[in-house]
Amino acid sequence: MSKMDEMKLSRRTLMGAAAATALTAGVIGKIAMTSATAAEIKDLPRVKQKMVAPPFVPEHDQVAVGGPKVVEIRFEIEEKKMVIDGDGTEIWALTFNGSVPGPMAIVHEGDYLELTLVNPQSNMMEHNIDFHAATGALGGAGLTMVQPGEEVVLRFKATRTGVFVYHCAPGGAMIPYHVVHGMNGAIMVLPRDGLKDPKGNPVKYDKVFYVGEQDYYIPKDGDGNYKKYESPGDDFGDALEVMKGLVPTHVVFNGAAGALTGEAALTAKVGETALFIHAQANRDSRPHLIGGHGDYVWETGSFDDVPATNLETWFIRGGSAGAAIYTFHQPGVYVYLNHNLITAVMLGAAAHVIVEGEWDDDLMMQVKEPTAIA
Repeated sequence: MSKMDEMKLSRRTLMGAAAATALTAGVIGKIAMTSATAAEIKDLPRVKQKMVAPPFVPEHDQVAVGGPKVVEIRFEIEEKKMVIDGDGTEIWALTFNGSVPGPMAIVHEGDYLELTLVNPQSNMMEHNIDFHAATGALGGAGLTMVQPGEEVVLRFKATRTGVFVYHCAPGGAMIPYHVVHGMNGAIMVLPRDGLKDPKGNPVKYDKVFYVGEQDYYIPKDGDGNYKKYESPGDDFGDALEVMKGLVPTHVVFNGAAGALTGEAALTAKVGETALFIHAQANRDSRPHLIGGHGDYVWETGSFDDVPATNLETWFIRGGSAGAAIYTFHQPGVYVYLNHNLITAVMLGAAAHVIVEGEWDDDLMMQVKEPTAIA
């Protein structure tokens, strides 16, 4: 048996044992809580949610219509080569549906999310998924391990509101390896009656900007150039050495430096309200909107908590997602970035929001143009 086969067997055994333990705990837990029966779940309405590539999100109701539903989604794993900066640096990204971050799913509290996870035969690695929003079996990781050529279906109940990270977690060093190769994303569980401000009044948004912050650890050769590899996983040993230093070579938004700038910049109009969702599966981040603020901020991601107001910068803990609302009052270019400015400017964690509309001199004006000092 090869070393790789031994690693796969040990990870599969570990996950199997964990899943068995989690399932046993789940059976015991049913004694203490009221749960829907299989027949009741079977009778619920079912809807298929079409996944879209970030920074966009699926069409959804901000306030739930009717009772709980089973929301069906499909993730197909794609191991693909991606260029992550303007210098042509490459990585064999491990992705859900071909994007970094993976697509966002949106449900309401009390709904069931039913995922079909597909690992095509063309892939090289085994994969699974851990939903931070889910309860039991390592967030589903213990029940979703799929080899190339396999698929699995997982259903879990959305019992907590907020925005939550998901990621691949196949076991051992492969967990951080997969995460820092792009295999992560976020889901949103909305309260059935929608978002609320600190006084309990409804909060509506016109659009959602879904930003996934990704740290990469690209090995270099003896001359200091970033290395390139022939196949997924070929960089495993080299990448682990870089990862152990805890210093990323790149920190970017939505897969690559500049991915949300230029023609791909986010767009809005004066008077529109945007919901920014920021996910970071591995490192802490400090989102900041230059020229704007966080009108309402759910820094920890929980919509059950009262949002903070009027924040200049907020904090996203590694392994979590957060949300912020802002209504644009002035036209122009806004920069949304990680306010560790070294990370933003030198490593790539920045995006642009282009806002159209009329300028308001009452909010800001240039009283005097630059002139020579008298």
